[in-house]
Amino acid sequence: MAMSETLPTSEPVKTSEPGAVMRLAKMLTRDRFALVAAIFLVIVVLCALFGPALLGDAATAQNLRGRNAPPFAFERGWLFVLGADALGRPLLARIVVAAQNTMMVAAGAVVFSMTVGATLGLIAGYAGKTISQVIMRLADVIMSFPSLLLAVIVLYILPPSVTNLIIVLAITRIPVYLRTTRAEVLEIRERMFVQAAKVMGASHLRIIFRHILPVVAPTLITIATLDFAFVMLAESSLSFLGIGIQPPDITWGLMVSQGRPYLTSAWWLAFWPGLAIILTTLSLNLLSNWMRIALDPMQRWRLEGRTKSDKAGETSNG
Repeated sequence: MAMSETLPTSEPVKTSEPGAVMRLAKMLTRDRFALVAAIFLVIVVLCALFGPALLGDAATAQNLRGRNAPPFAFERGWLFVLGADALGRPLLARIVVAAQNTMMVAAGAVVFSMTVGATLGLIAGYAGKTISQVIMRLADVIMSFPSLLLAVIVLYILPPSVTNLIIVLAITRIPVYLRTTRAEVLEIRERMFVQAAKVMGASHLRIIFRHILPVVAPTLITIATLDFAFVMLAESSLSFLGIGIQPPDITWGLMVSQGRPYLTSAWWLAFWPGLAIILTTLSLNLLSNWMRIALDPMQRWRLEGRTKSDKAGETSNG
Protein backbone atom coordinates (compact mmCIF):
# COMPACT_ATOMS: atom_id res chain seq x y z
CA MET A 1 0.00 0.00 0.00
CA ALA A 2 2.82 2.38 0.81
CA MET A 3 4.42 1.71 -2.54
CA SER A 4 1.19 2.48 -4.40
CA GLU A 5 0.99 5.82 -2.60
CA THR A 6 4.56 6.74 -3.51
CA LEU A 7 4.40 6.00 -7.22
CA PRO A 8 1.87 8.65 -8.35
CA THR A 9 3.82 11.52 -6.78
CA SER A 10 7.04 10.60 -8.60
CA GLU A 11 5.63 9.65 -11.98
CA PRO A 12 6.50 12.05 -14.80
CA VAL A 13 4.26 12.96 -17.69
CA LYS A 14 4.39 10.16 -20.28
CA THR A 15 3.87 11.61 -23.71
CA SER A 16 3.25 8.12 -25.14
CA GLU A 17 -0.01 7.76 -23.21
CA PRO A 18 -3.26 8.59 -25.07
CA GLY A 19 -4.24 12.20 -24.55
CA ALA A 20 -0.91 13.14 -22.95
CA VAL A 21 0.02 15.43 -25.83
CA MET A 22 -3.33 17.21 -25.57
CA ARG A 23 -2.82 17.51 -21.83
CA LEU A 24 0.55 19.19 -22.31
CA ALA A 25 -0.93 21.44 -25.00
CA LYS A 26 -3.67 22.60 -22.61
CA MET A 27 -1.09 23.31 -19.93
CA LEU A 28 0.95 25.28 -22.46
CA THR A 29 -2.02 27.51 -23.30
CA ARG A 30 -2.35 28.44 -19.61
CA ASP A 31 1.08 30.09 -19.70
CA ARG A 32 0.92 32.85 -22.32
CA PHE A 33 4.60 33.67 -22.19
CA ALA A 34 5.55 30.01 -22.69
CA LEU A 35 3.03 29.72 -25.53
CA VAL A 36 4.49 32.73 -27.37
CA ALA A 37 7.99 31.35 -26.75
CA ALA A 38 7.00 27.95 -28.16
CA ILE A 39 5.46 29.55 -31.27
CA PHE A 40 8.60 31.63 -31.84
CA LEU A 41 10.84 28.56 -31.46
CA VAL A 42 8.70 26.62 -33.94
CA ILE A 43 9.19 29.46 -36.44
CA VAL A 44 12.96 29.36 -35.84
CA VAL A 45 13.03 25.59 -36.37
CA LEU A 46 11.04 25.92 -39.60
CA CYS A 47 13.48 28.58 -40.80
CA ALA A 48 16.38 26.26 -39.99
CA LEU A 49 14.79 23.34 -41.85
CA PHE A 50 13.47 25.06 -44.96
CA GLY A 51 15.22 28.45 -45.04
CA PRO A 52 18.35 27.43 -47.01
CA ALA A 53 16.25 25.69 -49.67
CA LEU A 54 13.88 28.62 -50.09
CA LEU A 55 16.17 31.64 -49.59
CA GLY A 56 19.67 30.22 -50.07
CA ASP A 57 20.24 31.93 -53.42
CA ALA A 58 18.85 35.26 -52.22
CA ALA A 59 21.10 35.17 -49.14
CA THR A 60 24.25 34.92 -51.27
CA ALA A 61 23.29 37.19 -54.19
CA GLN A 62 25.41 40.36 -54.08
CA ASN A 63 24.19 43.79 -55.12
CA LEU A 64 26.85 46.42 -54.49
CA ARG A 65 24.49 49.22 -55.44
CA GLY A 66 22.35 48.30 -52.43
CA ARG A 67 25.17 47.83 -49.93
CA ASN A 68 24.23 48.78 -46.35
CA ALA A 69 20.68 49.58 -47.47
CA PRO A 70 18.66 50.74 -44.42
CA PRO A 71 15.76 48.74 -42.99
CA PHE A 72 12.26 48.93 -44.44
CA ALA A 73 13.60 49.61 -47.94
CA PHE A 74 10.51 48.12 -49.56
CA GLU A 75 11.35 49.50 -53.00
CA ARG A 76 13.99 46.76 -53.28
CA GLY A 77 11.56 43.99 -52.35
CA TRP A 78 10.20 42.41 -49.18
CA LEU A 79 13.48 40.58 -48.53
CA PHE A 80 15.09 43.96 -47.77
CA VAL A 81 12.67 44.78 -44.97
CA LEU A 82 15.57 44.45 -42.47
CA GLY A 83 18.09 46.14 -44.75
CA ALA A 84 21.15 44.80 -46.55
CA ASP A 85 24.72 44.03 -45.54
CA ALA A 86 28.01 45.46 -46.84
CA LEU A 87 27.71 43.43 -50.05
CA GLY A 88 24.07 44.27 -50.69
CA ARG A 89 22.71 40.90 -49.53
CA PRO A 90 19.29 41.01 -47.81
CA LEU A 91 19.61 40.58 -44.05
CA LEU A 92 16.25 38.84 -43.68
CA ALA A 93 17.29 36.05 -46.05
CA ARG A 94 20.68 35.71 -44.38
CA ILE A 95 19.18 35.52 -40.88
CA VAL A 96 16.75 32.82 -42.01
CA VAL A 97 19.51 30.81 -43.70
CA ALA A 98 21.94 31.31 -40.79
CA ALA A 99 19.37 29.79 -38.41
CA GLN A 100 20.25 26.33 -39.77
CA ASN A 101 23.92 26.38 -38.75
CA THR A 102 23.16 28.09 -35.44
CA MET A 103 20.50 25.53 -34.52
CA MET A 104 22.55 22.63 -35.85
CA VAL A 105 25.54 23.46 -33.67
CA ALA A 106 23.42 24.05 -30.55
CA ALA A 107 21.21 20.97 -31.04
CA GLY A 108 24.14 18.70 -31.90
CA ALA A 109 26.17 19.79 -28.89
CA VAL A 110 23.22 19.45 -26.49
CA VAL A 111 22.16 16.01 -27.75
CA PHE A 112 25.72 14.69 -27.69
CA SER A 113 26.55 16.06 -24.24
CA MET A 114 23.21 14.97 -22.76
CA THR A 115 23.53 11.44 -24.15
CA VAL A 116 27.10 10.93 -22.95
CA GLY A 117 26.63 12.79 -19.65
CA ALA A 118 23.36 11.05 -18.75
CA THR A 119 24.81 7.61 -19.58
CA LEU A 120 27.89 8.20 -17.44
CA GLY A 121 25.70 9.68 -14.69
CA LEU A 122 23.44 6.62 -14.65
CA ILE A 123 26.49 4.37 -14.36
CA ALA A 124 28.12 6.52 -11.67
CA GLY A 125 24.93 6.70 -9.61
CA TYR A 126 23.96 3.04 -9.86
CA ALA A 127 27.34 1.28 -9.97
CA GLY A 128 29.80 0.76 -7.15
CA LYS A 129 31.96 3.35 -5.45
CA THR A 130 35.11 2.66 -7.49
CA ILE A 131 33.46 3.17 -10.90
CA SER A 132 31.64 6.21 -9.58
CA GLN A 133 34.85 7.82 -8.35
CA VAL A 134 36.61 7.24 -11.68
CA ILE A 135 33.75 8.84 -13.64
CA MET A 136 33.47 11.79 -11.26
CA ARG A 137 37.20 12.49 -11.49
CA LEU A 138 36.81 12.62 -15.27
CA ALA A 139 34.08 15.22 -14.81
CA ASP A 140 36.35 17.19 -12.45
CA VAL A 141 39.10 17.26 -15.08
CA ILE A 142 36.73 18.70 -17.70
CA MET A 143 35.29 21.23 -15.23
CA SER A 144 38.77 22.40 -14.19
CA PHE A 145 38.99 24.33 -17.47
CA PRO A 146 36.62 27.22 -18.22
CA SER A 147 34.34 25.95 -20.98
CA LEU A 148 34.72 28.92 -23.31
CA LEU A 149 38.49 29.07 -22.79
CA LEU A 150 38.81 25.34 -23.55
CA ALA A 151 36.78 25.83 -26.73
CA VAL A 152 38.98 28.75 -27.80
CA ILE A 153 42.20 26.74 -27.26
CA VAL A 154 40.93 23.67 -29.12
CA LEU A 155 39.50 25.64 -32.04
CA TYR A 156 42.79 27.49 -32.44
CA ILE A 157 44.44 24.08 -32.96
CA LEU A 158 41.73 22.34 -35.01
CA PRO A 159 40.34 23.76 -38.25
CA PRO A 160 37.05 25.58 -37.62
CA SER A 161 34.08 23.53 -38.83
CA VAL A 162 30.57 22.67 -37.72
CA THR A 163 31.65 19.18 -36.58
CA ASN A 164 34.61 20.40 -34.52
CA LEU A 165 32.49 23.14 -32.99
CA ILE A 166 29.81 20.64 -31.94
CA ILE A 167 32.36 18.25 -30.42
CA VAL A 168 34.20 20.96 -28.48
CA LEU A 169 31.04 22.56 -27.07
CA ALA A 170 29.56 19.14 -26.25
CA ILE A 171 32.61 18.02 -24.27
CA THR A 172 32.51 21.15 -22.13
CA ARG A 173 28.83 20.51 -21.20
CA ILE A 174 29.07 16.80 -20.33
CA PRO A 175 29.76 17.37 -16.57
CA VAL A 176 26.48 19.29 -16.19
CA TYR A 177 24.39 16.26 -17.18
CA LEU A 178 26.74 13.79 -15.51
CA ARG A 179 26.56 15.40 -12.08
CA THR A 180 22.82 16.07 -12.26
CA THR A 181 22.00 12.52 -13.35
CA ARG A 182 24.24 10.96 -10.70
CA ALA A 183 22.67 13.04 -7.93
CA GLU A 184 19.16 12.06 -9.07
CA VAL A 185 20.04 8.36 -9.37
CA LEU A 186 21.60 8.24 -5.90
CA GLU A 187 18.26 9.37 -4.47
CA ILE A 188 15.93 7.42 -6.77
CA ARG A 189 17.67 4.06 -6.36
CA GLU A 190 16.67 4.02 -2.69
CA ARG A 191 12.96 4.48 -3.40
CA MET A 192 10.52 1.71 -2.75
CA PHE A 193 9.58 0.97 -6.37
CA VAL A 194 13.25 0.41 -7.28
CA GLN A 195 13.74 -1.87 -4.30
CA ALA A 196 10.60 -3.77 -5.29
CA ALA A 197 11.94 -4.23 -8.83
CA LYS A 198 15.17 -5.67 -7.39
CA VAL A 199 13.25 -8.07 -5.16
CA MET A 200 11.20 -9.25 -8.15
CA GLY A 201 14.43 -10.10 -9.99
CA ALA A 202 14.58 -7.32 -12.56
CA SER A 203 17.93 -6.93 -14.28
CA HIS A 204 20.13 -3.90 -13.68
CA LEU A 205 19.55 -2.62 -17.22
CA ARG A 206 15.78 -2.91 -16.82
CA ILE A 207 15.87 -1.08 -13.50
CA ILE A 208 18.00 1.73 -14.95
CA PHE A 209 16.14 2.26 -18.22
CA ARG A 210 12.62 1.23 -17.19
CA HIS A 211 12.36 2.59 -13.65
CA ILE A 212 15.09 5.18 -13.01
CA LEU A 213 15.58 6.95 -16.36
CA PRO A 214 11.89 7.97 -16.80
CA VAL A 215 12.05 9.76 -13.44
CA VAL A 216 15.34 11.50 -14.31
CA ALA A 217 14.31 12.41 -17.87
CA PRO A 218 12.15 15.48 -17.02
CA THR A 219 15.06 17.08 -15.16
CA LEU A 220 17.42 16.36 -18.05
CA ILE A 221 14.98 17.80 -20.60
CA THR A 222 14.62 20.99 -18.58
CA ILE A 223 18.40 21.36 -18.27
CA ALA A 224 18.84 20.64 -21.99
CA THR A 225 16.44 23.45 -22.86
CA LEU A 226 18.46 25.90 -20.79
CA ASP A 227 21.74 24.46 -22.07
CA PHE A 228 20.57 24.93 -25.65
CA ALA A 229 20.51 28.66 -25.03
CA PHE A 230 23.96 28.57 -23.38
CA VAL A 231 25.53 26.62 -26.25
CA MET A 232 23.97 28.94 -28.80
CA LEU A 233 25.47 31.94 -27.00
CA ALA A 234 28.84 30.16 -26.79
CA GLU A 235 28.76 29.45 -30.53
CA SER A 236 27.88 33.06 -31.23
CA SER A 237 30.75 34.21 -29.01
CA LEU A 238 33.24 31.96 -30.81
CA SER A 239 31.99 33.11 -34.21
CA PHE A 240 32.21 36.70 -32.99
CA LEU A 241 35.86 36.09 -32.07
CA GLY A 242 36.50 34.69 -35.55
CA ILE A 243 37.26 31.08 -34.55
CA GLY A 244 33.79 29.63 -35.07
CA ILE A 245 31.97 29.06 -38.34
CA GLN A 246 33.82 30.64 -41.26
CA PRO A 247 32.46 32.21 -44.48
CA PRO A 248 30.83 31.29 -46.80
CA ASP A 249 28.86 29.50 -44.05
CA ILE A 250 26.99 31.88 -41.80
CA THR A 251 25.60 31.91 -38.28
CA TRP A 252 23.94 34.64 -36.26
CA GLY A 253 27.12 35.17 -34.26
CA LEU A 254 29.19 35.52 -37.42
CA MET A 255 26.70 38.08 -38.77
CA VAL A 256 27.08 40.12 -35.58
CA SER A 257 30.86 39.94 -35.99
CA GLN A 258 30.67 41.06 -39.61
CA GLY A 259 28.42 43.99 -38.66
CA ARG A 260 30.68 45.22 -35.84
CA PRO A 261 32.79 47.60 -38.04
CA TYR A 262 29.58 49.30 -39.20
CA LEU A 263 27.95 49.94 -35.83
CA THR A 264 28.17 53.72 -36.19
CA SER A 265 27.07 53.89 -39.84
CA ALA A 266 24.86 50.80 -40.34
CA TRP A 267 23.72 49.56 -36.93
CA TRP A 268 21.18 47.16 -38.43
CA LEU A 269 23.91 44.81 -39.68
CA ALA A 270 24.63 43.66 -36.13
CA PHE A 271 21.30 44.55 -34.50
CA TRP A 272 18.97 42.13 -36.29
CA PRO A 273 21.05 38.93 -35.89
CA GLY A 274 21.77 39.98 -32.30
CA LEU A 275 18.05 40.41 -31.72
CA ALA A 276 17.45 36.92 -33.15
CA ILE A 277 19.94 35.50 -30.62
CA ILE A 278 18.31 37.39 -27.73
CA LEU A 279 14.75 36.38 -28.64
CA THR A 280 15.69 32.73 -29.14
CA THR A 281 17.56 32.61 -25.83
CA LEU A 282 14.69 34.32 -24.02
CA SER A 283 12.17 31.92 -25.56
CA LEU A 284 14.22 28.92 -24.49
CA ASN A 285 14.41 30.22 -20.92
CA LEU A 286 10.64 30.85 -20.78
CA LEU A 287 9.88 27.42 -22.22
CA SER A 288 12.27 25.74 -19.84
CA ASN A 289 10.55 27.41 -16.88
CA TRP A 290 7.20 26.09 -18.15
CA MET A 291 8.64 22.59 -18.62
CA ARG A 292 10.01 22.59 -15.08
CA ILE A 293 6.47 23.08 -13.78
CA ALA A 294 4.65 20.91 -16.34
CA LEU A 295 6.92 17.89 -15.80
CA ASP A 296 6.87 18.13 -12.00
CA PRO A 297 3.89 16.18 -10.59
CA MET A 298 3.96 18.29 -7.42
CA GLN A 299 3.63 21.63 -9.29
CA ARG A 300 1.63 20.56 -12.35
CA TRP A 301 -1.65 21.63 -10.76
CA ARG A 302 -0.62 25.28 -11.34
CA LEU A 303 -1.01 24.73 -15.10
CA GLU A 304 -3.99 22.38 -14.99
CA GLY A 305 -6.41 24.95 -13.59
CA ARG A 306 -6.81 23.16 -10.26
CA THR A 307 -6.45 24.75 -6.85
CA LYS A 308 -3.80 23.68 -4.40
CA SER A 309 -6.50 22.27 -2.08
CA ASP A 310 -7.82 20.09 -4.93
CA LYS A 311 -4.31 18.78 -5.53
CA ALA A 312 -3.86 18.00 -1.83
CA GLY A 313 -7.22 16.22 -1.76
CA GLU A 314 -6.30 14.05 -4.74
CA THR A 315 -2.99 13.12 -3.14
CA SER A 316 -4.63 12.14 0.15
CA ASN A 317 -7.33 10.13 -1.62
CA GLY A 318 -4.78 8.39 -3.83
